[in-house]
Amino acid sequence: MKLTQPYKLGNNTLKSSIVMAPLTRCRAINNNTPNTLMAEYYGQRAGAGLIIAEGTSPSVNGLGYRNIPGLFTKDHAKTWRLSTDKVRKNNGHIFIQLMHTGRIGHQNNLPNGAKVIGPSAIAQPGEISTYDFEKQPYPTPIEMSNEDIEAAIKEFVYSSKLAIEAGFHGVEIHCAHGYLPNQFINTTSNQRNDNYGGSIENRCRFVLTILKETCKEIGSDKVGIRISPFSYADDNEDQKLIEETYLYLTSEMNKLNLAYLHLSHMGDANPIKFELFNEIRKKYNGTLIKCGDYTRETAEEALQNNECDLIAFGRDYIANPDLSERFKNNWPLTERNNKEWYGDGARGYTDYSNYNES
Repeated sequence: MKLTQPYKLGNNTLKSSIVMAPLTRCRAINNNTPNTLMAEYYGQRAGAGLIIAEGTSPSVNGLGYRNIPGLFTKDHAKTWRLSTDKVRKNNGHIFIQLMHTGRIGHQNNLPNGAKVIGPSAIAQPGEISTYDFEKQPYPTPIEMSNEDIEAAIKEFVYSSKLAIEAGFHGVEIHCAHGYLPNQFINTTSNQRNDNYGGSIENRCRFVLTILKETCKEIGSDKVGIRISPFSYADDNEDQKLIEETYLYLTSEMNKLNLAYLHLSHMGDANPIKFELFNEIRKKYNGTLIKCGDYTRETAEEALQNNECDLIAFGRDYIANPDLSERFKNNWPLTERNNKEWYGDGARGYTDYSNYNES
């Protein structure tokens, strides 16, 4: 199977084309600090060709969800090292996803002094879980000043530096699913009239500047990006504008020689979405990862058809820490139990077993 064959990603030789997708698991229960339980979780899954660790905030302002980890202090880097050491000890490779929640957050979830920010003062529709008040409507974010934007870019770059110090092989900039860089791209969340709003070029400026500066800091071969055209974050966007925006973004990313581009499919299986994915595949000249509802069989078919280079699996990795071995040997998968996806402890997290043939 092509799925289980080694793959050369920059200077790294991955054990297979199987990627563990970033999964929010909300186990950083002590001041958003990584811990030994998280290290055990990632160590169990080191058989993946590449692990992309869960969305991790590069900023105190980006901790919008309960119990998500941060990576903006030396202490964070030190405790993340527990996870990277476990993965490396098992001959695995691991990137970390840098995720700034932006307007997708709540003040009750943020530390003292932090603030819910966004490109414009436009609230995210819907509700969010909080520490103390159960579900609450998303608040209206504080519109970021130019100084705030410059500070956020520097935070991403510093976090990427800390990631390498922490033992990660690289970082993935999360520009998907409605988080801060995605908020700048979308016209429904970005109605600025300056250099970061209006035209396609201006709305892409924030994420492209993050990518360029991060590449300068740690090397382009250690920088990936995740995007999600036509996900639920784009429900109110103009179809033609989405296509133009992401094709422009792809052209600009081609100039950076990134480690990879990660295409995430979430939501409806809209044919228009997959047509755009195909156009991006044709246009992008580097490694392409695809993620979203793949099985062993459909993943192999996608690789054989040259639709992408690597396939990311998310939810199946929760209950199957040895997913790559199960695929290689065509062993059955443990069923998903989404009632235990989020929590404070080991239950539903590190208590899943490897497959036993007997």
